[in-house]
Amino acid sequence: MHPADLKTTLRAVRFDRERLNIEDIVDIANGSASAFLSDAPEFRAAIARGADFLDRLLREDGTIYGVTTGYGDSCTVTVPPELVAELPHHLYTYHGCGLGEYFTPAQTRAIIAVRLASLCKGYSGVSVELLEQIVRLLEHGLLPLIPSEGSVGASGDLTPLSYLAAVLCGEREVWRDGVHVPAAQALAEAGIAPLRLRPKEGLAIMNGTAAMTALACMAYARAEYLTRVVTRITAMASFALDGNAHHFNAMLFSVKPHPGQQCVAGWLRQDLPADQPPRNGKRLQDRYSIRCAPHVIGVLADALPWLRGSIENELNSANDNPIIDAEGEHVLHGGHFYGGHIAFAMDSMKNAVANLADLLDRQMALLVDSRYNNGLPANLSGMQGPRAAINHGLKALQISASAWTAEALKLTMPASVFSRSTECHNQDKVSMGTIAARDCLRVLELTEQVTAALLITVRQGVWLRCRLNPSTMPEASLQAMMDALSADVKAIEEDRRLEPDLRLLLDRIRARAWNLYEQE
Repeated sequence: MHPADLKTTLRAVRFDRERLNIEDIVDIANGSASAFLSDAPEFRAAIARGADFLDRLLREDGTIYGVTTGYGDSCTVTVPPELVAELPHHLYTYHGCGLGEYFTPAQTRAIIAVRLASLCKGYSGVSVELLEQIVRLLEHGLLPLIPSEGSVGASGDLTPLSYLAAVLCGEREVWRDGVHVPAAQALAEAGIAPLRLRPKEGLAIMNGTAAMTALACMAYARAEYLTRVVTRITAMASFALDGNAHHFNAMLFSVKPHPGQQCVAGWLRQDLPADQPPRNGKRLQDRYSIRCAPHVIGVLADALPWLRGSIENELNSANDNPIIDAEGEHVLHGGHFYGGHIAFAMDSMKNAVANLADLLDRQMALLVDSRYNNGLPANLSGMQGPRAAINHGLKALQISASAWTAEALKLTMPASVFSRSTECHNQDKVSMGTIAARDCLRVLELTEQVTAALLITVRQGVWLRCRLNPSTMPEASLQAMMDALSADVKAIEEDRRLEPDLRLLLDRIRARAWNLYEQE
């Protein structure tokens, strides 16, 4: 079915001057929502006023950066009136120098939607026709083929967004149903006429933070779900290790009032009998990767509200340059394309997420080691009898999880501190926001891989604990999770290749397949 045919079955996200949220962008990215441009007369009139104001300035021989001047350090170069119309074409043409892997179709949909959101604020001097053309790309599933590398995050995402500008005009290539197609051909076959950009429209499309903000929206959704999955894994690890649920006691956490940390401890209390006193003969205190898990996961949980605030403020901003105030009849030159808030958010998020990978790696180390796992077999091998000698359980999986964790930790160096002076020292302080966002997504990917490994591990550990102590039964929530995992992953007795199980669990994590936790 063609993407346009699905529109009536999807949640519709309206683009106008109202505020959008992260979920709007993520749903458009993953194909569960469609975008439409408001037909409210007052909205369309507000957009038209900006374009009309620029037209009037041009007729009156006004000097407008990026319209009657060159770009960046070339702002001192005056463009002859007869060449003004060609200037936007040159902007996206000379920025066609990206490299690296292409953004995925989902990431590209998010980038398009975020740029549309900014232009709809009405301060960019663009036409309604441009906004409609952007929506047409989403409606017809014509996604610019955008290289992911080449942006320093100020003046925004110039090089990545040049690929959007070019496709709107029928140049370069698009993804269409997963295939690379020349943009001119794809537009023609969809019955879409290539756009001729008005004087400021190339700058308005490209001079903003859409790529980094789109990636940040997608990173946020993944990070939020990981807090829940890692908490559930911790509960299962505690059970498998015959740990102490009293470490998550409500009174204990009432005296350290970080709300996210308290929330994680509350989730653990839903999974474990935290009000029971320590059992005689049992180790009084579990090792830190279990006992302090709320304090580790809680850092990300407490960061999520301000991360959302920074990302959504950027999403709902006019972030190109210059800003066109049509009502006040001002052209305001500034630096709203600077992606510092997204850079800091992504650098911070990847640090907190990588700590989740490290936490899980340490939990796995306890679970597979017969010196520390309270009676479970070495490497959690389920084989008994003579064949136990040749079976090695999760030995190799623990090595892989450690490798993924190390790579995630290596990537926590903040990108935002590596500002470079570029473009003849005009862009002499830049945000590196897009690099930070790309790094954060890679850290999330690696942490999800560690999470998949731990899901296999705790599924195996809980099964072995119940086999060792048949009278010990998990709480209902843990048993439900065991049932869900058991449907995907068989208990490991005879050694087997685990890559298919890992890939299936990664799909489950990224689809947010498990409904985890009600707020306490």
